[in-house]
Amino acid sequence: MGALLIGGFFMLIGWMVSSRLKSKFREYSQTHLTRDLTGAEIARLMLADHGIRDVQVTCVEGQLTDHYNPADKTVNLSQEVYHGRNAAATAVAAHECGHAVQHATAYSMLQFRSAMVPVQNISASVLNFMMMAMIFGSIFASSILPMKTALLLIIVCYAVFALFALVTLPVEFDASRRALAWIKTRNIVTPAEYDMSQDALKWAAMTYVVAAIGAVTTLIYYVLMYLGMDRD
Repeated sequence: MGALLIGGFFMLIGWMVSSRLKSKFREYSQTHLTRDLTGAEIARLMLADHGIRDVQVTCVEGQLTDHYNPADKTVNLSQEVYHGRNAAATAVAAHECGHAVQHATAYSMLQFRSAMVPVQNISASVLNFMMMAMIFGSIFASSILPMKTALLLIIVCYAVFALFALVTLPVEFDASRRALAWIKTRNIVTPAEYDMSQDALKWAAMTYVVAAIGAVTTLIYYVLMYLGMDRD
């Protein structure tokens, strides 16, 4: 029950931050960029300025689905960002290219996070199995795997999630730092447009902060539960 309450609380906070982020993007999407560049043009220009010529800029479906894929070296921008000519599109396009620059320069935290992806996927599969077993077959599961051992496995899985979430923070903050520095140095935006871009990226970063706090809090909850079993 405690884990559900923690999860529900951070889901609510995450929803509030996400709503605020979408509101900011809608607001800043109304301001036409003075230099009249689309997000796609800004992305290609930033990549070229950093000497990156093997990364493609593509358009993908959805809202706020923008991401950099290191596997196939693509900067994937949502339609609003790809075609947008505003401060919000500028911020997102430059941020995703920031990840491409990280990849090209072998940024250590990005490499660490990429290496953790398969470990996180395995942890998620193990955790899902454990939860299903505990919910639908607790009597059978306890005869095979003692509760204390099961709880220890859950702790290990959440430790992986927490570490991944914490590692994600410097990766995302660094990508935003690179993006903002470039658009300012390159005079892509006016001072007012720069403030909008900076604010948009701040709220985007907040979603990762909430996720990290939630993951760490859940981990602490299960650790305390495990220690409580020892005392009993």
